[in-house]
Amino acid sequence: MTERKILIYPESKNKLRMKSEPVESVSSGVKKIIKDLKDTIKEHEEGIGLAAPQINIHKRVVIVCLGNDQNGDWEAGTPRALINPQIIMEADERKDFDGCLSFPGLYGETIRPHKLRVIGLDESGHSFDEVFQGFNAVIVHHEIDHLDGILFIDRIKSPEDLYRMHKKPSGEIVKVPIGVKINPL
Repeated sequence: MTERKILIYPESKNKLRMKSEPVESVSSGVKKIIKDLKDTIKEHEEGIGLAAPQINIHKRVVIVCLGNDQNGDWEAGTPRALINPQIIMEADERKDFDGCLSFPGLYGETIRPHKLRVIGLDESGHSFDEVFQGFNAVIVHHEIDHLDGILFIDRIKSPEDLYRMHKKPSGEIVKVPIGVKINPL
């Protein structure tokens, strides 16, 4: 298994801000990028998407773990590759949860479309034209942003929309706004 190191902001700011180049064909090199992305995301169980620029490969390839609601809880699915994804329609913009493996422990509320129509190639090199809805659209939009050097912090409207998660002694998980000190027990 090949696991690449995920680029972390701000140390890798310039690399994360680079625009990615289109893939010309689904070659063995592109299949290796897909394998590297899948191996890397499997090592980070909190991750539900990963873009090639996050492992310092500037090609238009992303992995998304699309999911569905299971008894009121969203559950991620199997990692899936999108190659040269291009948004051709977006709608239903609203605020939702956002986070990024390149910003460990940092989360926020961003405004993103909850309906996207995307075209591109799958990992077999076949064209797709698909509509993503709900939180799946948020994931796909977030990862496509990475291909253009756009980071989730760019979509934060107010500092109050950034937070970290903290587990209370009771086991309850709460949002703690950035700048608020947590008293360890």
